[in-house]
Amino acid sequence: MNRKLRFGMIGGGRGAFIGAVHRIAARMDGLAELVAGAFSSDAARSHASGADLQLDPARVYDSYTEMARAEAALLAERRLDFVVIVTPNDQHFGPAKLFLESGFNVVCDKPVTFDLAEAKKLEAIVRRTNKIFILTHNYTGNAMVKQARALVRAGRLGRLRKIVIEYPQGWLATALERTGQKQAAWRTDPRRSGAAGALGDIGTHAFNLAGYVSGLRVAELCADLTTFVPGRKLDDDGSILLRFHGGAKGILHASQIAVGEENNLHLRVWGEKAGIEWRQERPDELWVRYPDRPAELWRRGHAYNEAAARNATRIPPGHPEGYLEAFGNIYREAFRAIADEVGGRKPRGDYDFPTIGDGVAGLQFIETAVRSSRRGARWVKFPDA
Repeated sequence: MNRKLRFGMIGGGRGAFIGAVHRIAARMDGLAELVAGAFSSDAARSHASGADLQLDPARVYDSYTEMARAEAALLAERRLDFVVIVTPNDQHFGPAKLFLESGFNVVCDKPVTFDLAEAKKLEAIVRRTNKIFILTHNYTGNAMVKQARALVRAGRLGRLRKIVIEYPQGWLATALERTGQKQAAWRTDPRRSGAAGALGDIGTHAFNLAGYVSGLRVAELCADLTTFVPGRKLDDDGSILLRFHGGAKGILHASQIAVGEENNLHLRVWGEKAGIEWRQERPDELWVRYPDRPAELWRRGHAYNEAAARNATRIPPGHPEGYLEAFGNIYREAFRAIADEVGGRKPRGDYDFPTIGDGVAGLQFIETAVRSSRRGARWVKFPDA
C-alpha cells in the first residue's frame, strides 16, 4: 500500500499491560498507526488515555459502540482499516461482532471470547462478513518456533510420538487479586475470565503452540485442574494428558502458583528420528537431539534456518529477540492480509497468523478440560474427534 494502515483500539488504556504491548508491536514495522480508540469502559479514563497517546480528541470515544458508529460514517480516506481488542475476556465478543458487522477487520487478544458458544457465533460472523480476523497467540511468531515447525513438516523428526508442553508462572501463588491488582483481579473472576483461570490465561497458549508446531489435533484429554489459593474461584494449576489423532501422546501443564517461575513456556516434541526443545525464556535457541550423534543447538538469525524462521528474524544473531518481536511478526503477517482486503485483492493462501478457527479450538480445549476435571479427571473426547 502507499500509506500506513489505520487502526483503533478497544481497551488498553491507563494501567493496562497488554494494550501497550499491542501498540508497540503494531508500530514495529512502520506499517500502521493508531488513530482512534475507546480505551476504557470509563469515559474519563478513555479520554485521559487518548491524551496520553496524543490522539485527536475527536477520535477518542466514550464507548466502543460510539466508536463503531462514528468511524463507520467517515470517508474512506480517514476510516479505520482494523481495530484491536485488548479487553478482558468477557468484553471480546460484543465489540468484535459490532466492528465486523460494521465493515472493519479485527485483531483480538486471546482467548477469543468468554465461552465456546460466543466463539462459534463469532466464527459464523467472520465467515458471513468476509473480514480478516487475527487472534494474537503471539508465541507462534517466534523465529525458532517457526524453525521447529518447519523441521516437523519436513519429516526431520519422523512420526511424532510425544509432546510435552509446560507453562509455569508464579505470580498468582498468593491471593494477589485481593490487593486490588487489576490484572490479577479480572483473571481470577469467573464473571470476566470465563470457565477457567490459569488454563484460560496461559494454558491456551500452550495448547495453541503444541498444535502449531506439531500439526496434530487432540482426539481426547484427561484434565486435573486445581485451585490451590484458598478462596480463589478459578483454577490456578492444571495437569492434562493428551491423546492426538494418529497415536501421539502428550502432557500439558499450566500453572500460576509455581513459586519462583516467571514465564517459563517450554515445548518438547519427540519423533521416531529426533526430538526438539524450545523455551520462551531462551527464544533464540532450538535444541535438536538425535539417537546416534551429538545434540545440535540451532540459533536464530543464521542462514542454515528454514525460510519461515529467516523471514521472522529482525536483527543479526547475538542481539536477543523475544516477546515483542514475536508479537510484531504476528502483526506484520496480519498487515499483509489486511492490506490485501483493503486493496480489494484476492486473499493469498500463505498468511501465517492465528485465526478465528484457532480461537474456537482454544475454547473447545478450555471447556473440554473443565468438563474432564469436574468428572474426576476422566478421559473426554475433544469436540473435533
